[in-house]
Amino acid sequence: MQDKKSSADISIRYIKGVGPKRALVFQKLGIETVSDLFYYLPRRYEDRTNLVRIKDLKPGLEQAVLGKIVKCNIFTAKTGRNILDGVIDDGTGHISAVWYNMPFLRKTLPLGAVIFAFGQVDLFKRLQMTHPSYEIVDENKKDISKIAAIFPVYSLTEDLTQRYLRNTMDTAIHAYLRGMQDPLPTEIRARKKLVDLEFAVKNIHFPQGDEHLARAYHRLVFEEFFILQAMLAIKKKKYFAQGLKHIKDEGLLEEFESLFDFKFTDEQKKCIKEIEDDMASGKAMYRLLQGDVGSGKTVVAMFAMLMSVRSGFQAVMMAPTEILARQHYVTVSKILMPLGVDVRLIVQGIDKNEREVVIETSASGTLDVLIGTHALLGEKIKFKSLGLVVIDEQHKFGVEQRKALRDKNTKAATLVMTATPIPRSLAMTFYGDMDISYLKGKPLGREPVVTYWVGREYREKVYKFVLEELASGRQAFIVYPRIKETDSSDIPSIENMFGELKNGVFKDKNVGMLHGRMVMEEKDKTMKLFKDKKIDVLVATTVVEVGIDVPNATVMIIEHADRYGLAQLHQLRGRIGRGKHTSYCILIGDPKNEISEERLESISGTSDGFEIAEKDLENRGPGEFLGSRQSGLPEIRFGNIIKDYAIMKEAREEAFNLVQADPSLADSRHAGIKACIRERFKGKA
Repeated sequence: MQDKKSSADISIRYIKGVGPKRALVFQKLGIETVSDLFYYLPRRYEDRTNLVRIKDLKPGLEQAVLGKIVKCNIFTAKTGRNILDGVIDDGTGHISAVWYNMPFLRKTLPLGAVIFAFGQVDLFKRLQMTHPSYEIVDENKKDISKIAAIFPVYSLTEDLTQRYLRNTMDTAIHAYLRGMQDPLPTEIRARKKLVDLEFAVKNIHFPQGDEHLARAYHRLVFEEFFILQAMLAIKKKKYFAQGLKHIKDEGLLEEFESLFDFKFTDEQKKCIKEIEDDMASGKAMYRLLQGDVGSGKTVVAMFAMLMSVRSGFQAVMMAPTEILARQHYVTVSKILMPLGVDVRLIVQGIDKNEREVVIETSASGTLDVLIGTHALLGEKIKFKSLGLVVIDEQHKFGVEQRKALRDKNTKAATLVMTATPIPRSLAMTFYGDMDISYLKGKPLGREPVVTYWVGREYREKVYKFVLEELASGRQAFIVYPRIKETDSSDIPSIENMFGELKNGVFKDKNVGMLHGRMVMEEKDKTMKLFKDKKIDVLVATTVVEVGIDVPNATVMIIEHADRYGLAQLHQLRGRIGRGKHTSYCILIGDPKNEISEERLESISGTSDGFEIAEKDLENRGPGEFLGSRQSGLPEIRFGNIIKDYAIMKEAREEAFNLVQADPSLADSRHAGIKACIRERFKGKA
């Protein structure tokens, strides 16, 4: 017999009734050890505690009955399906229990047997339960208390049944649960009034009532979030251990602000101060700058670059597209070059000689600020004294790409920026090892974008409105979801609509086209023509959602808007409203369901990106919200970061306090936490 002190690590095969073959089936569910089994939580529960007399049953509800099997017949329906029909009688009435294509059950349903059945009650010509859960009980009904209980319902794989998994769980709990070490220290459980692990596991699988289930759930969710936050706290402490000390010049902000023809907002000043304090602390800054579209993040990043250069270091800024990198280069050069700051650009399409100059000046230290795309990640790009790494639109890069740039100098301050507001629950979960600056609002003088949602029947009126704006000297975007048409879709493509618009309603205007399959030279040329007002209407795909700044563009038409997520609609809308003129975003779409309709109403009703992000997270869930490229993110197995936000907040505070006191978890009382981090995050800590 194996040592019960290490029961968590015992293979599932050693549980009575499992064995080697069944163990392979369990592996398909990710269950290899006893611990894995205990933490394989039910997806829902069946409350079988409320026995109802058959005469009192209410169709449409899940209910439990207890009675005798008085008939049990098998017959074939006209459709060819085999039907087993068992009639249950409890003395007040009778109900049919029906199973399709399961004739073998006939052997388990003897006439006269007492049966407990649970399922949804329907009324056809008579009362009926289809494929109910059932148990045969003894005539004295002694074991009814075990059957009329709250039953767990698990996600299954082939060759596993609910009954078998429940029985296996029950066997494991009785044999091994007491041998498991509770990872949560006693003082934290006491302080937070959390039940112990034994109570939690028993009652999450076989709850003795709603209150016990709630306490078990709270404890296990707290544990999951606590382990996650402890891992993040360790990462943060490790990262912040050493950095470069930048010089804090009290007059730098005033000098920097004087370079602009507008006053900084209080929000911008707050974020600048947070970054300035970080960079001057001597610890390695690792900060996320969250700003809504058009909130002025680039200004904040430029201050950090200037501070780094004035402190004798170099700065680098990485953007996801060449268009955006070139735009940043123009903006940063305009502001910082008059101060004697040498700003350079490296992208795929630059001249070979210019590339060599960039490589040489970066390595020698004569280059101060380098802006580029993924081209920055090349082995040839080296820095003599890199002091600041800025990553724009960080969610467009994978974990390894962000790390590769930071590895150019691990002591450098790191500022990552996003124009996709991240809900607080997600930020705390997936960016919990970073400090976060929130940049809300817009620069002074910018008005909110007026947003409308209309059906396709209003398209001609929309075009008429666009023509009025063009007549006033303004410009417009028209966005389509597809580049080419497909046989399986009736959605018009940008290529077809470009010709139709150019030769039709906008025949007297200059119409341009922009999409992701165009070569970079074409894209750059088109954008330059648009910025220089030589294109009136730009027909584009979502390639325009990131970073293109055209202050004179005041109209954004988004065709088939019901096919986009909230965050993407908000990003697209952010391409306008960047000048002093009132701007309009018109969503054209015919939503096919309530969710799509609610999405369009939400985006029309608010311009607050953070509010929109919270709604988008609710609709799509964390994985889809963040995108598939965010590999390396921790998996939340059973907590809900939205519903359980308050629990996560408490767990984070406790975890960070513990790691502050015991950074390497060397205390023997913290061995369970250390083991959980190692097991659940496989070296990511």
